[in-house]
Amino acid sequence: MSIFHNLREAFQDAAFIWRQEMGQVVRDEGVLIFFILVPLFYPLLYSWIYNNEVVREVPVVVVDQSHSSLSREFIHKCDASPDVRVLCYANDLDEARSLVSRQLAKGVYLIPSDFDVRINRLEQATISVYCDMSLMLAYKAVFQTAQTVSQLMGSEIQTKLGQHYTAREEQIAARPLDFDEVAVFNPTGGYGSFIIPAVLMLIIQQTLVLGIGLSAGTAREDNRYQMLIPISRHYNGMLRIVFGKAMAYFMIYAVMTAYLVLIVPRLFGFTAIGHWQDLLLFLLPYVIACIFFGMTVSCIIRYRENVILLIVFVTLPLLFLSGISWPQSDIPGFWQGISWLFPSTFGVRGYVRINEMGGTLGDVLPELRFLWLQTAVYFAAACLVYRYQIYLSRQVATERLDEMRAKTAAAAD
Repeated sequence: MSIFHNLREAFQDAAFIWRQEMGQVVRDEGVLIFFILVPLFYPLLYSWIYNNEVVREVPVVVVDQSHSSLSREFIHKCDASPDVRVLCYANDLDEARSLVSRQLAKGVYLIPSDFDVRINRLEQATISVYCDMSLMLAYKAVFQTAQTVSQLMGSEIQTKLGQHYTAREEQIAARPLDFDEVAVFNPTGGYGSFIIPAVLMLIIQQTLVLGIGLSAGTAREDNRYQMLIPISRHYNGMLRIVFGKAMAYFMIYAVMTAYLVLIVPRLFGFTAIGHWQDLLLFLLPYVIACIFFGMTVSCIIRYRENVILLIVFVTLPLLFLSGISWPQSDIPGFWQGISWLFPSTFGVRGYVRINEMGGTLGDVLPELRFLWLQTAVYFAAACLVYRYQIYLSRQVATERLDEMRAKTAAAAD
């Protein structure tokens, strides 16, 4: 009978802590912003910025030293492409570089004076392309447009010189080995579909750690809980404290996570081909691991401002270490080991494979196992740090009680 009584008391205490934590989330404006407002509007801002997916009408400067019909044809076809816009003509390369250095243009097409002469002599002609490499999307548009147009014109010239009798012969002569370009997993070839999934997973981890850290930092600064854990009948056990707080965070982020991974990608038309059941089973350990990770970190950080500095510092490196913006195989082993400490590393990889590539849980079993392992490790770590907080709270309470008794005895004397 005592076992059931103890279990009932533990559940009641955990429920009490859950209510207290939910109330704290509502009362603390900083925590409310990171738990509710940032997950709601931050993804919308990111998605809106990258919604165009690719850059269009990138301005380029042309230095036409040939002034021939072939050079004008090349310029016309480049200007007619959707990716490049001929901004102006320059007299020489120095003038064109000046326009690029002032960021009025992103690239230069230099057509030499012997361009048409070499072609008419059946010699190979060249066109020099100068690109601003500070923005890879602009570089890609400028370079690939010039490459595509030169290949197209080369095929047309080759067809005219072949003296073929039928259109089919000309077609085969121009492209003896044809190919079909199929963009797998990212049909638009856009930057948004490439980067937004990783950002969404990082937002979940980032806002959870920020909110939990702010709540813990506020508790310390206000001395409400006396080193985080208040002296109360309901806070009489380590597990009930951890479960009560984690339950509050999980209820909030069950809704926020569903919004981020199911609604935001479809709202902006990003690739989303994963089954919701697989996403749900994969994101369950991810959210729980992020919660226990945030609870562990919150006990280490003393002031509420420190958690903001920490998360801002590590967010960009975590994006690189996830293997999305930089190949995972090229990340040094040491940094790969560092990345395993964060749930976002496996969360990003698994979410991309399910939602972007149509994978199943069987395809992301390594990531899923690592997330459950992180859940167990960070749960144990959270229990240890909260146990230490309980010890400190009782120690402080005992000291205060001794001080009060001493003052009372002194006053009585």
